[in-house]
Amino acid sequence: MFGRNITLTGGPAPTRAYMEELLPNILDGTLEPGRVFDVTVDLDGVPEGYRAMDNREALKVLIRP
Repeated sequence: MFGRNITLTGGPAPTRAYMEELLPNILDGTLEPGRVFDVTVDLDGVPEGYRAMDNREALKVLIRP
């Protein structure tokens, strides 16, 4: 990247804008979120999910109540 003067940028995703519309479809299996969610936890596993993302062991954690 450095030798070719290529820049990679990013920022927060506007997930709250789409959550209400898309989350029910993900949970009922109508919409496959793909490889974005690579770890699934229940409510008790939320702290471990955050640790996994912080340690770069997971990209995104899906919480299933």
